[in-house]
Amino acid sequence: MSIFSKTYEFTPSIKPVKEPVIILGIESTSHTFGVGVVEYSNNSVKFLANISSQYKPQSGGIHPRESFLHHVNNAPRVLQKALETAKINPSEIDAVAVSVGPGLGPCLRVGASLARFIASYYGKPVAPVNHAVAHIEIGKLVSGFKDPVIVYVSGGNTMILVQKNKKYRVIGETLDIPLGNLLDTFAREIGIAPPYVVEGKHAVDICAEWSSEYVPLPYTVKGCDLSFSGLLTATLRLIGNNRDRENLGKICRSLRETAFNMLVEVTERTLMLTGKKSILLVGGVASNKELRWKFEVVAEHYGAEFYGTPPEVAGDNGLMIAYSGLLHFLHGKLVEPSRVFTRQRYRLDEEEYPWLP
Repeated sequence: MSIFSKTYEFTPSIKPVKEPVIILGIESTSHTFGVGVVEYSNNSVKFLANISSQYKPQSGGIHPRESFLHHVNNAPRVLQKALETAKINPSEIDAVAVSVGPGLGPCLRVGASLARFIASYYGKPVAPVNHAVAHIEIGKLVSGFKDPVIVYVSGGNTMILVQKNKKYRVIGETLDIPLGNLLDTFAREIGIAPPYVVEGKHAVDICAEWSSEYVPLPYTVKGCDLSFSGLLTATLRLIGNNRDRENLGKICRSLRETAFNMLVEVTERTLMLTGKKSILLVGGVASNKELRWKFEVVAEHYGAEFYGTPPEVAGDNGLMIAYSGLLHFLHGKLVEPSRVFTRQRYRLDEEEYPWLP
């Protein structure tokens, strides 16, 4: 069943509000400009729209200026289509939610400027959303998990977290580059990307199918923290100028297995340390089938539940911002449009979230 064909029940610990509540969410932290709309009534959430446009570089990685121009040029169309899909008028929304960080400065400013304009014009408050928290909250909603070990993996983040005393606590994280960045950089350097994802598969996963051989590579785990930069350097040196199909496949498979196993190890350690009974995988890399399979095995071994966020909301999207904005709205975490500021380095463990236990 599609996540868009059902409503999600939850009972927030708040005073009653006038229903229905409609929140429009804007996402523009990196390569994706997205607009989502959610509706809250009778202790349930319904997804009304989730429209996006993604900047895809012809070569190299994400260039902030080019991504910025993509967002500026596509924002009106995406916004209009989201409103049409949701069948609402901007005047009907109760608040505008926007991702204010972490992310690329020029890209963040596009979303923030649009949010300020809409909110000011229609006299609405703004919910300034932490992008990472939005990934987690949408995952918790669609999975139904209340208190999981959270594995957040994307192009810009790799963290293992739990929630406690109204805060997200980072148990472990990358000490250098994130997992998604590792895969993208390696694929780009050896000439198999862009495009980085083809028909739902990352270029490294496609390349890994060219060989069944595995070679040992640097495996760096420090407690519950990880380091991927040494792994990247070693694989690039190992591959050298030998770019034949078999060698590429062997190195891609070895890189992927090493990196994924590192992440699984620290998650397993966190599961044992905290005694949690569920694992929630969120972020863009949550769509990776091989990584999901590994977590399924771990969860089964420990008698825990596992849920991998569906592709529709795993990557960057406006719907997750809208839902997080709803949580902000229901708990009074709103600001005037003039007080919306972007924060490129905005850690999710810096503040409390009143909806957490």
